[in-house]
Amino acid sequence: MKNVVVTGGSGKAGRAVCRHLVEQGYDVLNIDMQPSSDPVCPFYRIDLTDLGQAVDAMQWTGGRDHPFRKFRTPDAVVHLAAVPAPDLLPEDVTFRNNVVSTYNVFDAAIRAGVKRIVWASSETTLGLPFSPDNPPAYAPIDEDHPMRPESAYSLSKDLGEEMARQMQRWNPDTTFIGLRLSNVLEPKDYARFAGWQRNPHMREWNLWGYIEGRDCAQAVRKAIEVDFVGADHFIIANADTVMERDSAALMKEVYPGVALRREVRETETLLSIDKARRILGFEPEYSWRNAQ
Repeated sequence: MKNVVVTGGSGKAGRAVCRHLVEQGYDVLNIDMQPSSDPVCPFYRIDLTDLGQAVDAMQWTGGRDHPFRKFRTPDAVVHLAAVPAPDLLPEDVTFRNNVVSTYNVFDAAIRAGVKRIVWASSETTLGLPFSPDNPPAYAPIDEDHPMRPESAYSLSKDLGEEMARQMQRWNPDTTFIGLRLSNVLEPKDYARFAGWQRNPHMREWNLWGYIEGRDCAQAVRKAIEVDFVGADHFIIANADTVMERDSAALMKEVYPGVALRREVRETETLLSIDKARRILGFEPEYSWRNAQ
C-alpha cells in the first residue's frame, strides 16, 4: 500500500489522516470540495455526488506540469467525505449527499481496481444521541449493540455499512473496513472539557466519548495495513472519556438502569475498542489528560 486517495481530506479528521499518512511515507491525494488548511498533499476538487467525477478522481494524474503527475491508481481509498453530523443541513440533504457520495466512492474505487476501502461510519449508528429516555442497551457499547439510527445522518451511515457488506460480497477480493468514529476532537478543543465536568448530562449523548484526531489517523492507517479480507466495522474511540469522574459512577448516576457487562475501571471509555485493538492493532496514544 503506497498510494492513497483520501476523500474529505480537508475536514477535521481528514487533515489529521492526510498528515499522518504523509508522515508515514504514503503518497496521498486529498479529494474534497475545498482545499485543506493544512496542505500536506495534492488537492483535487471533486463533487463526489457525481459518479463521473468520482471515477475520474480514482485515475488522477495531476497534469503534465504537476509534481505529482505520476500518482498511480490508488492502492487504497479512505472515504471520510460527508455531511459530518446531524442538524447541519436539512435531513433529506444530509441523507442524499452521504448515501450517494458513499455509493459513488465505493463503486468508483472498485471500477479502478482498488482492493482496500477504509471509510468513516459513525458511533451514531448505535442509537445516539443517548439520554435517560433513550439509553443504550448496555455498556460498554460494542459492535454487537443494536443498530438504532435516530437521524438521517446516522441512517446514511447505517446504509453505508450495508452497502459495504453487499459490494464486498459482489467483489470478494476487496476489503471494506468501516470505522465507527466517535466525536473527533483536536488538542485545541481540550479547553472546552472543563466546562463539561459539573454537569454529566452535557456529554451523556455519546457516553462521554471522543476520538483524538491523531488517534483517528492511526486507526485509519492500521485499517489500511491490517491483513484482512472481507467487510467489517469497528468502534474507534479514545481509551478514556472526556470526564474526570469514574465511568462507572457516571453510568450509575445518568443511566442507573443500564447494565455494565464487565468491570469498567476509572475513566475507561464506555465505547468499547476491544475489537479494534484485537483485529486492527489499534491503541490510542493521545489523551486530553496529558495533552501534547
